[in-house]
Amino acid sequence: MAGAAALRSGAGLVRVACASEVQSTVASFEPSYLSYPLENDIDGVIRFEPARQALERLSKSADVLAIGPGLGLTDDVRMLVRWVVESVELPTVIDADALNALAGQTDVLGHLRRPVVITPHPGEFARLAELTVAEVQTDREMHAVALAQAENLIVVLKGAGTVVTDGNKVYINTTGNPGMATGGSGDVLTGVIAALLGQRLAAFEAAQLGVYIHGMAGDIACEQNGEIGMIAGDIVDALPDAFYYLAEPQH
Repeated sequence: MAGAAALRSGAGLVRVACASEVQSTVASFEPSYLSYPLENDIDGVIRFEPARQALERLSKSADVLAIGPGLGLTDDVRMLVRWVVESVELPTVIDADALNALAGQTDVLGHLRRPVVITPHPGEFARLAELTVAEVQTDREMHAVALAQAENLIVVLKGAGTVVTDGNKVYINTTGNPGMATGGSGDVLTGVIAALLGQRLAAFEAAQLGVYIHGMAGDIACEQNGEIGMIAGDIVDALPDAFYYLAEPQH
């Protein structure tokens, strides 16, 4: 889903690295991206050292890295995510299980040498910040700003009125609708932001535009399918219309 969204958001070439056990399924989802198998354990979760070596090779010809959707959560995944944050030099989007893997080791976010965008929903944010979801939701903007104080870190706290902040600037999103609360919608956002980072937008602007476009695509999908029946794939399909609408002069 993230790979397809990146393609629909202007990425020229997308490579999806995934557990070898599911590579054929991932490859069949969208023929326009390339898929790469990563060695996995008996449970289908990728192993740290082979994945690290593969990502080192792939990153040499990449402009941006996104990690998290579908990753699973094991000690190997925790090591891999920490390695990505500490060692990969590309702008990075961190979402889903990669955020859960950072819980308890958020110290790595304090020493970033390149832009990193994290895109937690309230539950993931609560685990990162060691708060309850209720505490996060009581003052979303304040908590997002507090977490984003580290240099080069952009926080995207998802939900109604998604908050985007670099610790100084704050943007509250106005697009989107409740029908977007469906599995895979966050993965779509990851792909959109990654594609914009890959097109050399500054990290805060890439996150801001990505959130806005993602919500606009959700609104277009809602007009076509209604809130109840909307799925994440509908948002991906609506991304071209959202970008077209944003680029066209309004009369």
